Amino acid sequence: MNRIGIDLGGTKIEGVVLDATGQELLRKRIATEREHGYRHILSRIQRLHDELAAAAGQATFGIGTPGAISPRTGLLKNSNTVCMNGQPVKADLEALLGRKIAMQNDANCFAMAEALLGAGKGKKLVFGVIMGTGCGGGIVYNGEVFTGAQAIAGEWGHMSIDPHGPVCYCGNRGCVETFVSGGGLENRYAEKFGVRRSLKDIERDYFAGEPGAVQFMAQFFDRFGRSLANLIDILDPDIVVIGGGVSNFKDIYTEGVAAVRRHVFTDELETPIVRHQLGDSAGVLGAALVGI
Repeated sequence: MNRIGIDLGGTKIEGVVLDATGQELLRKRIATEREHGYRHILSRIQRLHDELAAAAGQATFGIGTPGAISPRTGLLKNSNTVCMNGQPVKADLEALLGRKIAMQNDANCFAMAEALLGAGKGKKLVFGVIMGTGCGGGIVYNGEVFTGAQAIAGEWGHMSIDPHGPVCYCGNRGCVETFVSGGGLENRYAEKFGVRRSLKDIERDYFAGEPGAVQFMAQFFDRFGRSLANLIDILDPDIVVIGGGVSNFKDIYTEGVAAVRRHVFTDELETPIVRHQLGDSAGVLGAALVGI
């Protein structure tokens, strides 16, 4: 049977159709247009789903979204597309599409795709990290997403590593996301130097040896190392796979991993910490893989 997957992002909605062997048959992106609100986003998802379904025939369907469906209320929580929070997204989409759907956090979808098709293939316990505008994570064990009792398993981005740190959109202070996500890194740079620079500009200055950028990134690597070491201490995964824009910063796999090694509770760090293999495709492929 074919598989349909949709990845809901802040600015774009991407869809894919896979055949029974995992080969891609069709892919399409449309704008989210989230400025028009919750109902409009649902209508955009419906439009893309119907187009994919017409091409796929009988198929499973899964969708990845920021945040998670609360097992207690059935409402979406923890999404950085805030108009979706507190809404019965899964129930509304099932009514709109006339079918049952599987819905997973977008980081879980990323982890699933990398575990089955990408850098974590063949590993028993995979932790997938997204370090983009925000910071998320997902756990895949024996080829299945582990969501936990409250659907928050893997949310390392909202561990607080500094209770006096910057306020996070979640309401806490000093979350990992406020320090090591792409958005958090740019915000901390602006805070420190009084000027906003893009991640690419900061990276360029760092590799050029600009002292301020070098010092700033040394602090970033230490925070990355401390937060990921905390995660490894608890989960002890077979591999950590990193995605998102920050994953392209090559020294994260040298300086960042060295910081993990300094902070982790073991005599020798043996956990591979690697860059993703599937690129921007991972989220939508994972959505298709979790479909029902």
